[in-house]
Order: sequence, then C-alpha cells, then structure tokens
Amino acid sequence: MITQANLMMKSLLKKMVLLAVLLQSGAAAADRLKDIASLAGVRSNALLGYGLVVGLDGSGDQTSQTPFTTQSFTNMLKQFGVSLPDGLRYQLKNVAAVAVHAELPAFAKPGQNIDVTVSSIGNAKSLRGGSLLLTSLKGADGQVYALSQGNLVVGGFGAEGSDGSSITVNVPSVGRIPNGATVERLVETGFETSANIIFNLHRSDFTTAKRVADSINTTFGPGVAQALDAASIIVTAPKTASDRVTYVSVLENLDIEQGRESAKVIINSRTGTIVVGQSVKVSPVAVTHGSLTVTVTEDPRVVQPGAFAGGETAIVPDAQIQIDEGDGRMFLFDAGTQLDTIVRAVNQVGAAPGDLMAILEAMKQAGALRAELVVI
Repeated sequence: MITQANLMMKSLLKKMVLLAVLLQSGAAAADRLKDIASLAGVRSNALLGYGLVVGLDGSGDQTSQTPFTTQSFTNMLKQFGVSLPDGLRYQLKNVAAVAVHAELPAFAKPGQNIDVTVSSIGNAKSLRGGSLLLTSLKGADGQVYALSQGNLVVGGFGAEGSDGSSITVNVPSVGRIPNGATVERLVETGFETSANIIFNLHRSDFTTAKRVADSINTTFGPGVAQALDAASIIVTAPKTASDRVTYVSVLENLDIEQGRESAKVIINSRTGTIVVGQSVKVSPVAVTHGSLTVTVTEDPRVVQPGAFAGGETAIVPDAQIQIDEGDGRMFLFDAGTQLDTIVRAVNQVGAAPGDLMAILEAMKQAGALRAELVVI
C-alpha cells in the first residue's frame, strides 16, 4: 500500500532530478562526481582458485618437476572412484596445474557469469587448446563465491624446431575464459540498509571535498551532505531501495570542479621522465647550465730509425686532448613564472632531460622552485 509519505518522497525526488539537470546544464570544466569518487562499500572483490587444465597437445607440465600436478590429478581421479597404484610414475603431458583468478563485481547476483583468467603455475609451455576443469573460486574469507569451467582462449603461441631454435609470440601460458565462472554467493554491500551513504574521493583534497558537499547541499537542501575529511563525504539517503537508486543516480552525475593539485615536479631518474604540474611557479632566478666535454684522441706514430743506426722500429703514442665547455647560455625566470614559460625557456636553451634534472634540483636548493620536488 502506497502511503502519503512515499508519494511525497517520490514527488520530491522528481523535483530534485529536474533541479540537478538545470544545474548541470550550466556547469563547465568540471567532472562528474562518479568520475572522481566512489561509494563506500560498493567495490569488486578478488577471487582465487586452483585447478587443472586438460586436453593440451603435449605442452603441459613435466610432472617429474611439478609433483603437485600429479598429486592434484590423482586426487581428482579418486573423487570419481579411480585408484592408481602407489609408487606409479607417469607423465601427464596434456595436463597443467593453473591458478584461476577473477573479479567479483559489486551487486553480482547468484547465477550471473563473470570472466576468469587462467595462469600456469608449473612449467607448461602453453595452455593453448586446453579446457579448465571445475574449479572453486574463493574470497579472502575462504568462502566459495563462484565456480569456473570452460575452454581457454589463449592469445599467445610458440613453435620450436628440432635444432633447439624456438619462437614465442605474446604469452602462451596465460588464457581467458569469457563468462567462465558462475556466481554462487552474494556479497553484502550494506547499500540498501545503511542510513547514510559515503562518497570517497579517488584523490584526497579538502577543497574538492568541500565543493562536493556544497554542490549536494545546493541541489538537495542544506545539511544533506557533510565533508568528514579530505576524502569522505557523508550524505543522508532515502530509506526505500528504489528511491535510493534514483537518489544516487542524481548525485553521481553532479558536476564538481576539483581543487587544483599542489605544486609538484616529478622526476624519474631511471627513465629521464620529468613531469611539471600546472601549479608550479618559480621566484626570480637566473640559470645557466653548460656541459663540459673532454675528448681524448689517440694517434700513434711509427718511428723508423735511420740507416745503419742499429735501432728498431717503434710505435710512439701521441694523445690529443680537446675541451669544449659548451655555450652555457643563461636564461632568466621572472617572479611568478608558470609552467608554459618554464617549458619555453628550457626548450630554447635545448637542455636534455638529464640537464633539466640538475637545473630543477639546483633551483630547489636555491629556494627558487616553489614546488615539491619528488624523485622516484
């Protein structure tokens, strides 16, 4: 039976949806809330299992080096009433022990299918053409949440010649099974029962958290949302599930202008990558950076003794040393110089990534670089 309160709630939600659409139509240079934050408790869960892949064309595990494959195969046969003599040694070239993992999405219901990835954990050369036998996929709590079985799709392959030469394309020891697992257990998220919902920002920022709370309060009324810290915003929510879905749909499509990132310069000394953030500025400073090049050239000479001198022919080393200090041009940064000016000045000088790293470090030590210098 539909009560008067439910009718009022539905009418209020319709008005909120209309108001949110009008507010979003005028927003520019902003991101949707769903792109910068996620709902607390609404997440995927990792699943893991151990199983056997059969039907391989002689590319399975060498069981003499992977005894766990033989043990697993023997245990499987016992479940079907097949007993093997003790101490029997045999090769299972068409069988491979594998690890099976998958991601269980939030709100996945029993009976739905998810994709799985199958990876060899022995010395199988390839899983191409194999089939995964029934494998239980467990969560971190040890409970079985899905059952997996099916034929593998392997993107890699390999070939080997009689002389020992071989070629491998991609990775043949890993395969996928689209819709290869059936969900057997539901993961509770608390979305339907909790009195409030919480949005967690992907990047913690006090300014962004305040703007999210202000935007929600502007749309739904004061006091609806509160920023708990730099990452979390708590929002009151309707009690019924259908109203809550509509409510969250409006919330996650609100346009939010994120706060600017703190000034940082990231330097990767191994790859020579330098990333300068948009908020980086410098104080007035003059910079010069010249490279000292020393070239040593060996030009040995052959010395021939004179006639009837009784000497021997000898080789006399002759080294020539040249020093080039480079042009060492100087460039000036004015007060408040920003990213585009810095890049333009460095490009004019023609500094290499290694030189630029030295320049930035020296500017930081001189107190002219108004940014955090992060070396990774």
